[in-house]
Amino acid sequence: MKKDEYLERKKHLEKLSDEELKNYFFELSEQIVDPLIQLAYTHTTPSIERSILLRMGFSSIEAKTIVEKVIAKGLMGKGAGHVVYKMAKQNTLSIREAGLKIIESDVIEW
Repeated sequence: MKKDEYLERKKHLEKLSDEELKNYFFELSEQIVDPLIQLAYTHTTPSIERSILLRMGFSSIEAKTIVEKVIAKGLMGKGAGHVVYKMAKQNTLSIREAGLKIIESDVIEW
């Protein structure tokens, strides 16, 4: 960018105080980050779901199997961890028991 072009483009910022510049910066930052946050709320991947299941106490092999079964049932959009959680709550099971039930059978009681 040429120097004269820079001077022209920064004119609207010259009259702002430090506090106003800081607020403007964070406003612009939110505009950039908001679409990424929305994407994270609506999309997941098998690796993310396996990671969640690992944090829920399942082994890597167990997590892989649960994710595969959740995908096969078309419930990946709900999230594998969420499926295990809901199944545990609806059937009065522990999280671990619900996950193992998914592994041992093809039944996901949603």
